[in-house]
Amino acid sequence: MTEGERQPGRTLRPPGNTLDVRAVAWWRTRWLLLTLAPVAVLGILGALIAPARTWLLAPAAVLAVVGLACAVFMPRWWFRVHRWEVTDEAVYVRTGYFWQEWRIAPMSRIQTVDTVRGPLEQLFTLSTVVVTTASAKGAIRIAGLGHEPAAELAERLTRITQATPGDAT
Repeated sequence: MTEGERQPGRTLRPPGNTLDVRAVAWWRTRWLLLTLAPVAVLGILGALIAPARTWLLAPAAVLAVVGLACAVFMPRWWFRVHRWEVTDEAVYVRTGYFWQEWRIAPMSRIQTVDTVRGPLEQLFTLSTVVVTTASAKGAIRIAGLGHEPAAELAERLTRITQATPGDAT
């Protein structure tokens, strides 16, 4: 049995692989863009509507400070938490911020493996591998992988699932 494989009776351990370090900048950019939209709207309205200026600019300033603080600190924290691993038996993923979620998808339950690249991911040369399973919980997403490792992972998962007996239902 190889090092990454689980044995019955062993305790669950964190998956061993981290995401690409560029995921931190990707998350930071997403956070800043999501913060910028409401701050800009409140700022423009505050500049145009004199009687409501204080009521609009104060929340804009608070949102800007909180958004900037979150953009600085949260992505590093997320990077430390998010992990993934693939063995011949299953895909293991740990995600979450305050409430961490561990998901395990046995190879026999995998239906499709996709690679997705949004515009920001393309800018940072990152990809997301989406593993669709026969689970009511939905697909497992491994976001923040480099393009090449994501393609290699999708190919590896496809090979393993084809060789795994079962009908993925």
